[in-house]
Amino acid sequence: MTHRLAGRRAGAWVLLLAVAWALLLGPADTAAAHATLVGTDPAEGAVLDAAPERVTFTFNEDVIGVPAGIRVFDATGQEIGSTATVRASQLLVDLDGEVPDGTLVVMWRLVSQDGHPIGGSLSFSVGAPSAVVDVPEAGADAGTDAPFVLGVVRAVGYVGLLAAAGVAAFSVLFLPRDALADRSRARLRPVAGVAAGVAALGWLAAVPLVALYQLGLPASAVTDGSTWTSLAAAEYVVPAVVVGGLALAVAALPAGAAPGRTRAALVLAGCLAALAAPSFTGHTRAATPEALVMGVDVLHLAAGALWLGGLLAVALVLGDLARGDAGAVVLGRFSTWAAVLLAVLVVAGMVLAWRVAGSWDALVGSDYGGLLLVKVLVALVAVAIAAWNRFALLPRLRTAPRKGRAAPAALLVRTAVAEAGVLVAVLAVTGFLVDRSPENDVAVDAVGASAQSVQESVRLGGFTAQITLDPPAVGPATLTIETTDAAGDPFEGYEAPRLALTSGELELGEVALSSLGPGIYSGEVVLPTTGEWETQVSLRTTEFDNPVGTVTFLVP
Repeated sequence: MTHRLAGRRAGAWVLLLAVAWALLLGPADTAAAHATLVGTDPAEGAVLDAAPERVTFTFNEDVIGVPAGIRVFDATGQEIGSTATVRASQLLVDLDGEVPDGTLVVMWRLVSQDGHPIGGSLSFSVGAPSAVVDVPEAGADAGTDAPFVLGVVRAVGYVGLLAAAGVAAFSVLFLPRDALADRSRARLRPVAGVAAGVAALGWLAAVPLVALYQLGLPASAVTDGSTWTSLAAAEYVVPAVVVGGLALAVAALPAGAAPGRTRAALVLAGCLAALAAPSFTGHTRAATPEALVMGVDVLHLAAGALWLGGLLAVALVLGDLARGDAGAVVLGRFSTWAAVLLAVLVVAGMVLAWRVAGSWDALVGSDYGGLLLVKVLVALVAVAIAAWNRFALLPRLRTAPRKGRAAPAALLVRTAVAEAGVLVAVLAVTGFLVDRSPENDVAVDAVGASAQSVQESVRLGGFTAQITLDPPAVGPATLTIETTDAAGDPFEGYEAPRLALTSGELELGEVALSSLGPGIYSGEVVLPTTGEWETQVSLRTTEFDNPVGTVTFLVP
């Protein structure tokens, strides 16, 4: 019977890990990362006869405006007066000042729904492109990496949150109703209060740091009213709910005697509110399906709080409880729940990684994925210590005579402290994950061209067409075709070449091309998905000859 039960438990764990692994490696929708610019009017590199009254940027999701985040420069670096307005997924830039002929550069900075700042630049020309474009190097598109100090403050806030909520919940859920447990409750209440204070310090201190990070402002801007009014409401509400929930939980904790149902309900309600609040901002708020990801995130934090807080509580009270039978009972009860918590953490963590990162490539190919894998590896160390506690040390405590329980209890306390220390390290990594994007940024220069491009060539009769895709990524891109003859000189056909893109069942149709010079044409396109994009090229060389070729670009 014992072997059969052990086999069932082992099979359940194997099934759990298999499901979690399948969730991680299975297909997912688009990662919850930055908003993507899907179109501009005028287009990048366009040459206009007259200056437009308004420049429009369209994104694939709603964005948040940034004070002084939009600046417009002429080719000499002189700033042109402008007014920026954000309407849902569109950024509207009205040109208020006098616009000279030549190249104009619009530098922009916004905030995505996941709280990450995004930035870039758009260039177009009035009349004709300028021979030299000299705009400021540092502009609205600079500084989108989260500062180190913000990660540290985030980590402090999460450690305090999980410790306070976990200790408070342990006091209500796991301690029995006897005199020894009353002494333990009295010891845990101030610990929960101190942890709640640490959480309040971390979450409240993060607010101005988030403001400076999102808006791209120096520290001196903290005193400006516009800095605070530009933050999304969630950046204020979430810390307030975290602090308020923990304050309610600590205040409702009894100083000594076991709590009644009302006080116990207040403690658990405060803990739940504090643990649920963080899911209303950050990566989970931008991932889909929103309800599933946010619910899983709450479970993830709740399980982590009970695990970490329970370990701290065990380390603090096991010495007292071990004098009687209560120590083994409480530890056995918590150990059983710890196995359930571990299962919740594994599945919830895998689901969050699946929905936020979006793919295995994102996990191994981005800074976010690297940190997430580090978090998993550190968590596995905590799991190993927990398994040793559960299957090696706990049986020793249970079988030890009452007078001989001090030694195994002391060893359990030390390993619980070690396990809690490893979990604190996990939370430290989490602090840096919160403000890290699940995708790597594509470098953008002062006139909006990416730092990477791909080229393919195809023979069209006696001529060669070289096609460039810049950048090879989902979102707006530029297709450029350059045609040359057998001697390598520019060749102009009987009419302009034609380009059309397809990928599987997706057909983008013919790309509108404009001439950049003899034999050189360029056009804008928005690539909606990754994969192989087949580009059909046709060039009418004479009135009767129209050779057609095909090249393929891989969008990773």
